[in-house]
Amino acid sequence: MELILWRHADAEFSYPDLERPLSEKGHKQARRMAKFLLPKLPERGVILVSPALRAQQTAAALGVAFITESRIAPDATADSVLQAADWPNGDGCVLIVGHQPTLGRVAARVLFGSEIELSVKKGSVWWMSASDQRRSDAGNLKLMITPEQV
Repeated sequence: MELILWRHADAEFSYPDLERPLSEKGHKQARRMAKFLLPKLPERGVILVSPALRAQQTAAALGVAFITESRIAPDATADSVLQAADWPNGDGCVLIVGHQPTLGRVAARVLFGSEIELSVKKGSVWWMSASDQRRSDAGNLKLMITPEQV
């Protein structure tokens, strides 16, 4: 199984939180990362996106269908995100478009087995794969990239 964490791109500061749109910079970040990601995504996979507008707009830059998933909303826990993704037992690839600090905690759980605070920059992607190492839920980091690096 592969798990891709994509933090929403830069957003405007406004209220209510779920209705915050991407900024102009955020739209550029999302388009840039989508152009990089789309040809690399495996055929068998699912895209799960937070109901927050900024995450929806980030995912929309891919130009493909996705599923809005409340278990990865801004107040989500690492457990709820991993359950939504069916990590590590799922099949194929799951792309999650969500929020900090949750995505950093998910990455830490997958890579290190604990919820330390990892920083996932706006618009960045962390791509991990399941591993057959000592822990059955262990993962390997395949790629970590920011929009400025693509």
